[in-house]
Amino acid sequence: MNGLWSTFPFARYFLRLSSGRSHAFENRPHHSNCFGRIENTDKRRKTHLVKTLIGIGSATATAENGIGVIEIWNTMGAYEVINVPGSDMPVKKHPSTGTSTSYVSLALGSLDADVLIKKHFGNDFAWFQDRIPLFESSSSIIDDVYYYRWNLFRAHQRDLGPKGFISTEFLDNVGWQTNPWASLNDATGFHLREGRWCRDLRFKREYANFILSSDSNKHQFSEVMADSVWQSYLVDGIADDATPLLDEMQAVYAAWNGSFTFGRFDTAKGLYWIQPLTDATEYTIASIDASGGKDGFRGGEAFRPTINSYQYANALAIANIAELQGDAALASAFRSRATALKAGVQESLWSSTLEHFIDRYHVSNDHVKYWDPIRGRELAGYVPWLHNLPDDEAQYGKSWSHLTNTSGFQGEKGLRTNEPSYEFYMRQYRYEGTHPECQWNGPAWPYQTAQVLGALSNLLDHYPSSSGAVSRADYVRILTQYAQLHYNPNRDNILDIEEDYYPDTGSPIVGLARSPHYFHSSFVDLILSGLVGIRPRADDTLEVHPTIDDTIKYFRAERILYHGHDVAVQWDADGSQYGRQGLIVEVDGQVRASSAKADRLIVKDVARQAPPPEFKSPIPVSVQLQASTPWPRVNVSEAEQDAAKVHSAIDGRVWFFPEKPHGWDTPAGAGEEMWLQIEFEAATRTSRAEIAFYQDSAAAAGFDVPESYRVQAHSGEKWVDVSGAKYSDAVANGITDALWAEAETKMIRLVFTPKPGQKVRLVEFKVFS
Repeated sequence: MNGLWSTFPFARYFLRLSSGRSHAFENRPHHSNCFGRIENTDKRRKTHLVKTLIGIGSATATAENGIGVIEIWNTMGAYEVINVPGSDMPVKKHPSTGTSTSYVSLALGSLDADVLIKKHFGNDFAWFQDRIPLFESSSSIIDDVYYYRWNLFRAHQRDLGPKGFISTEFLDNVGWQTNPWASLNDATGFHLREGRWCRDLRFKREYANFILSSDSNKHQFSEVMADSVWQSYLVDGIADDATPLLDEMQAVYAAWNGSFTFGRFDTAKGLYWIQPLTDATEYTIASIDASGGKDGFRGGEAFRPTINSYQYANALAIANIAELQGDAALASAFRSRATALKAGVQESLWSSTLEHFIDRYHVSNDHVKYWDPIRGRELAGYVPWLHNLPDDEAQYGKSWSHLTNTSGFQGEKGLRTNEPSYEFYMRQYRYEGTHPECQWNGPAWPYQTAQVLGALSNLLDHYPSSSGAVSRADYVRILTQYAQLHYNPNRDNILDIEEDYYPDTGSPIVGLARSPHYFHSSFVDLILSGLVGIRPRADDTLEVHPTIDDTIKYFRAERILYHGHDVAVQWDADGSQYGRQGLIVEVDGQVRASSAKADRLIVKDVARQAPPPEFKSPIPVSVQLQASTPWPRVNVSEAEQDAAKVHSAIDGRVWFFPEKPHGWDTPAGAGEEMWLQIEFEAATRTSRAEIAFYQDSAAAAGFDVPESYRVQAHSGEKWVDVSGAKYSDAVANGITDALWAEAETKMIRLVFTPKPGQKVRLVEFKVFS
C-alpha cells in the first residue's frame, strides 16, 4: 500500500474535488510513512489544509490517453487526481473484485505546517518546522497562545555547550539563579511537561540530566523533578532516558528527609514542612500571619499540600522507574512512602471547615502555633489533584465549588491565589523601588493557574464522584481566561507572559526588566493533555479524552510523537471544518478510533517503537556561560561597549523579543566594517556557525541585518578569511548559517558591515567544530 506511493515518479499532480474546487498534489516524500501531500487552495478557509496520503483506505485508478487518473472516495466526496502527461502511474488489482485499485487514503484534516509555522514564527520558522506538534481550534486566542508558548520554550533553551541544553526560568540572569548556568529548579515540572511534547527529544533529556546532576541546586526550591522525568517517559516511552537517573532521584528524595533548615520531613507527623519562600510562594497566609501581618517574605514554615503532593508524586515516580529497571524491592519501598504520604495529607491537611486542603503551621511563635491550621483557603490547595493524590470521595469534591465562586478564587481576569476574605488580601508589602514585587496573597499567578488547570483536567477525567461542582465548560473558560493573561495590556496587548497579575484587571503587577516572557508555567501541556485530551500511559495504549465544551467547535492536533508513533487527534462538532463530524484518533496516518461525541477513546496495541532519527546536536565551542567565565573570551571592534551586552552575544541564548533586548548592539553603520571576536583557551577546530541577527526597523534604534558579513580566523600574525566559505543570506530574526573548510585557530571573528544609518544587533554568534 505505502509502496504504491513510494514508487510514484516525482511529479506534480492536479486534484479536483467533485465540488469543482482545485487542488495540487506533489509526490515529494518527507517522512517514511508519508509520500506526498494535497494542498487545499480554497481561499474561503482561514488556513490552507494539507492532506496527506498515507496508505490506507481505497482508491481506483484508470488510464485515459496516457494520463493516469485516480478517483478517491471518502466521506468528503469523490476526488480526481490527474498526473503530468508522460508519467507512469502504477495500479493494483483489487484482491476481491479484480478491478484496478490502489490502496491510499486522504487524511481528512491535515494542517499546513508551512503556513502555520511561518505565520507564527516568521524567519525563525526553521527551528520549529519539524520540532513541534501542530494545533488549531475554533479559538484563535488559544491557538495564538499555543504557538507563542512554543516560541517561549525555544527562547528559554539555553545551550551550555558540553553540558547540553537547559530550560531557564528568566530570559536573562537574576541574582538568585545557580551560576554559571542560570538554572532554577522551581519551575522544572513545567519545563519538562512542556518539553515532553517537543519532537526533538534532546531538550527534555539534556535538561533532566542536568537538573538532577551535581551542577544543579536541587533543593533551592521544592520540586517535582523525579515525577517530571516519569511524565516525560509516559509520552515518549524511552526507558533509557529515565532509568539512568534513578540514583540521583533517590539522593534528592533522601535529602528532603535530612536536616534542611528551610524544609524537611517531620517524622512525628509523617509529613513534610517547608518555608513558603522555599516553596516558591512568598507572602502566603502562613508567612504573613506568622509575622503578625507585618511581612511574610521569609518564615511561616508550614506543612503544606504542595510539597507533600510533590513528594508523593516523586515517590511514585521513583517506584515506577525502579520497576522499569526490574528493582521490585526499591519500587515497593517508595510505593509505601507514597501511600503513607497520601494518608497523611488526607487525614491532616484536609479541613472539613474550609472544605479545602490547607497548611498547618510548623513554626510556633507569638502569632501562630505549631500544628494549628491557617485561617483561609489558598489556590495551592488544589495541587494534590495535579498529582492524583486524593481519593475520589464527595467530601473532597466540595473544594472545587470555591474555584468558580467570584467571592472566592475566581477573579474577573484570573484566579486569585487566596480569597478576598483574607485580612491581608492583596496588601502590598514588598517593592523594588516603586515597583511592587512578587507576592502570593491574592495576585493571579500563571504558575498556580497552570497547576489548577492540570488538576482540574485530572478531576474531570477520572474523579467521577468528586467532580460534580465543576464541568468541562469551567476548564475551557479558565483556560481561555489564562490564555488572555498572555496579552499584556501594559505593552499594547502583545503576547508576553509575566510573573503575577491583578486578578480583577489582568494587568501585570511586577513588570520589572526581568519580567517579560517568563517561563514559570505551562500551556502546551494543558492543550495536548487537557483540551485535546491525550492521557499519557505507561502501557501500550493511547487514551484520548478531550476536556472541551460546546464552545470548542473544532480542533486538530497532529505530529504528536507518542511512544514513537505519529498521533493526530481531530474534533469537528458538525463536520463543517474538516468534512467529518466527531472525534477521530489517527496513529501513523491511520484512523484507529472515532466517536460522534467528544468521549473517551482507547486505542490498543500502540506498542513502543524507536522514535524518529535524532536531530543533529552539535556542541558549540563558543559559549561563554558568564562574563566572568575565563574561556572563551569575547571582544569587539568598537570602543566603550557594554561588556555584559557583548558577552550576551556568545552566552548560548537566542531570542528575538523586542521587549527584552539580547546581544551586542553596534553603532549605526557609516560604511565601515565591525567585528566580534572569540578567543579560545587553546587552538580549536571550527567549521560552522549559526548567527542570529535581530531586526526591528520600526524602532527608533533602527536595527537591521548587515549589508555583508564574513568569518575570519587568526592565522600566524594576521586575520584571514576562512577558506571554502558558504554564506547564506543574512536572515532577520532567524538563523543565518555559515560553513567553511575546517580551520584550527585560537581566535575567530565575525566581520560585518552594517547598512548605512542602521545598527546591527548580534543576538548570538555560535561556532561549532
